[in-house]
Amino acid sequence: MDDLLRRALDARVGDVLPMPTPLDAAPGLSARLGVPVLLKREDLTPIFAFKIRGAYNRMAQLGPAERAAGVVAASAGNHAQGVAYAAQRLGATARIVMPLTTPSIKVRAVRRLGADVVLAGDGYDAAAAHAADIARTEGRTIIPPFDDLDVIAGQGTVGLELLHQAPRDLATIFVPIGGGGLAAGVSSVVKTVRPGVRVVGVEPDDSDAMRRSLAAGKRVVLEHVGFFADGVAVKQVGEHTFALCRRYLDDCITVGVDEICAAIADVFDDTRSILEPAGALSVAGAKRAAEAGSLAPGPVVAVTSGANMNFARLAYVAEQAQVGEHREAIFAVTIPERPGAFLGFCAAIGERSVTELNYRLATRAEAHIFVGLEVAGVEESRAIAAGLERRGYPCADLSDNDLAKTHIRHMVGGRTAEVADEVLYGFEFPERPGALLQFLTRLGSRWNISLFHYRNHGAAFGRVLCGLEVPPADRDELRGRLDALGFSYREESDNPAGRFFLRS
Repeated sequence: MDDLLRRALDARVGDVLPMPTPLDAAPGLSARLGVPVLLKREDLTPIFAFKIRGAYNRMAQLGPAERAAGVVAASAGNHAQGVAYAAQRLGATARIVMPLTTPSIKVRAVRRLGADVVLAGDGYDAAAAHAADIARTEGRTIIPPFDDLDVIAGQGTVGLELLHQAPRDLATIFVPIGGGGLAAGVSSVVKTVRPGVRVVGVEPDDSDAMRRSLAAGKRVVLEHVGFFADGVAVKQVGEHTFALCRRYLDDCITVGVDEICAAIADVFDDTRSILEPAGALSVAGAKRAAEAGSLAPGPVVAVTSGANMNFARLAYVAEQAQVGEHREAIFAVTIPERPGAFLGFCAAIGERSVTELNYRLATRAEAHIFVGLEVAGVEESRAIAAGLERRGYPCADLSDNDLAKTHIRHMVGGRTAEVADEVLYGFEFPERPGALLQFLTRLGSRWNISLFHYRNHGAAFGRVLCGLEVPPADRDELRGRLDALGFSYREESDNPAGRFFLRS
């Protein structure tokens, strides 16, 4: 352990990173946390992650025979890219075993770098076992993702760089933890050179092997790990990394998925860059510490460790970020089932920004509405719920209900035998606070609303699907009313999607 600083100083990282990654100011985060926040931009390396440091440093130590035989590694993605990149630079062949759950963007990136990719197992441990078999049968050298002193030393160069870049009154460094290589390297170097600087590790609350190991005084094995932050989904930390983190880390905290998503949004606001979930852990940890009042006064560095984000995940991240930042509150509200009741409910909400509104007629007695509202924090959510209750609308706050956020919000609706003479229309209207209420007010309460779905997609126009119970004799009157609304609309009554899933 004592020679980590020497190893880091002697690391070959300069071969692939001739210039240090930037230490960028985060003005938005700084204002919110009340201390200067700086981002160590490891997401800006050639592979968009810090893993290039440890992988290259380890492989630069290989002898000619080892390079000729090639290397093998197991990785959920970023270490795989580091090994593939290093192999390409050093003229070695690389075989990478990646879990079946690895995001496709990382698989494609590894293949583009010339490595042979083998997909095996549902997590890192299964992939590592398969990589060990390949090493035995093919004579390849295993390049560990974290539990190797040369790998740890390579990651430790992050600490060396930021000590040169950060202000002298640097107070705290937040660093993500998966297997522990980055945390072990950074904490070892920083604590050796500047022991007064706090180093705090951050893990997802569903993949907290290091926190549990530190609490138990020995390495523990998690039965299950979460896969949202796939880059840190490790069931057991390394022997070396555990020993170093136990000695040098000041604390190890955990954060939830919503907090990670909110941190991705925060970094985007400050830098216009999109981090992957594991890459945003340190920012989420800094925010958690500030909220808990445990953030030491003075500048803070958060290591943004990677940006290999699948584009398809962005919609989910944006949705969860609103809840994680307490910018969106979700409610289940009960209203009477009668014409005009839906309009009355929207009037009770007022000109708040609505993020989502789902309703489907179920019985003639009462209606249950799923509604999301933009809020400024938890206190406003509570005030809204209390205000709805006072107006006679029973209300349940679902903002922290994972089932509601993940599934139920997309499942409200379906067929019903209660609806009669239903017609479906799609509408578009300019997206602004109060526009939804204006739309419903203009539509009026002449006919009963049997279905309503609206989601704010962040576009200039809001889109609504609305079902109305309109007897055939009233259809011409309805169309005249719709023409007078001033909003773009189209009839969807014969749309096959509606026939299959909404009509009895």
